[in-house]
Amino acid sequence: MSSRADRVDFGVLLNLAFGALKERLHDHMRAAGFDDLGPSFGYVFRLLDRDSPSLAELAAKLGMTPQGALKIVSDMTAKGYVDRADDASDARVRRLVLAARGKRALAEARKFHSTFERDLGKQLGERRVASARAVLEAMAAEGEEKEARPF
Repeated sequence: MSSRADRVDFGVLLNLAFGALKERLHDHMRAAGFDDLGPSFGYVFRLLDRDSPSLAELAAKLGMTPQGALKIVSDMTAKGYVDRADDASDARVRRLVLAARGKRALAEARKFHSTFERDLGKQLGERRVASARAVLEAMAAEGEEKEARPF
């Protein structure tokens, strides 16, 4: 029987679980041909899937400087994940959009997440996994930021 002092703190446990999930996701993505993903790409993929922001708008949503966002976007553009498009109403603005490769990567990541949750349900029980999801959703809703951020 373990003592209370032997228990891993809840926040540390969440961090360890997230790290294990990320490792499996990255392994899956590498096997699917996406072996050049940066650590912040997933956050950008999800934001660009919903909207076509300017660089400044993307930086604000990520909670970082435009210079930091430019570094990520330039890397993603060079690797074929993101394209820049002219704004229909303001020629000075360039919009960021997912390129075909970015859309494929996002679809593959979503497939992984769906499969992971389904397999976890088979292993631990669907009710337990649904309860865990409800707890995580409640915890996430309490935070000030509703967008996941890279750091």
